[in-house]
Amino acid sequence: MELLFSYGTLRSKQIQMQIFNKVLSGTPDQILGYKLKSLQIEEEFGMADYVVAIPSENLTENIHGVAFEISNTDLLKVDQFESNSYKRVQVKLKSGRTAWIYTENK
Repeated sequence: MELLFSYGTLRSKQIQMQIFNKVLSGTPDQILGYKLKSLQIEEEFGMADYVVAIPSENLTENIHGVAFEISNTDLLKVDQFESNSYKRVQVKLKSGRTAWIYTENK
């Protein structure tokens, strides 16, 4: 099993059903030393506003979200769902666990 930290769209039960055909269960957690940045992504019907996690110079900044345990297969489904504007990296959560997050793809 893998741990996926979601701070945005992937917390939506509707999106989870679309990607995994099930609703995930998770636990609240945080990533420290990151902040959210606005991001516009071109979609089928125009531009859409999202947020992306980026490292912060202020190590006390944090992002609240949910840590989900998912299979490797489900993690690959998320890779396909996320646009090229994001990349997957591992981070240490406030709880001490290591999780994957999607951050800005530069």
